[in-house]
Amino acid sequence: MKIIFIQTGGTIDKDYPHTTKGWAFEFGKPATTRVLEKLNPSFEYEILTAFQKDSLEITDEDRKKLADLVTTQSADKIIVTHGTDTMIETATYLSETIKNKLVIITGAMRPEQFSNSDAPINIGSAIAAANLLEDGIYIAMHGVVKPYKEIKRDLDTGKYF
Repeated sequence: MKIIFIQTGGTIDKDYPHTTKGWAFEFGKPATTRVLEKLNPSFEYEILTAFQKDSLEITDEDRKKLADLVTTQSADKIIVTHGTDTMIETATYLSETIKNKLVIITGAMRPEQFSNSDAPINIGSAIAAANLLEDGIYIAMHGVVKPYKEIKRDLDTGKYF
């Protein structure tokens, strides 16, 4: 089995800046790189970058670029790391164009670089789900993996359920 991981940005991939004066974050190496190095997985994988944006800045043009990248992959299992604010919108867009592939979108409430990040468990949930699910578009967050049409988000807590 081979899984393609695609970075799009979002909190999961944010890192401390390499400059001074401020708390602004920058996008760096994909979070999945560090998570997979620790895991030493028993499957093949490849990590690609579609773009590096806060999810509130993602446009339909970006979503088309992501969809094109997904459809050109020979592997049929794709995990997309994404910002949490517009995951459902991206999943909905992908559902209109991607067939015969399993796409799982995940992210984190705190950057993977933080010691208290939820990124490793969310990526791990997505990997486990990739071993079990049939083709379709899913979201894996907060210990829950559901088809994109069934998942909801509590806007007060930020949690997906």
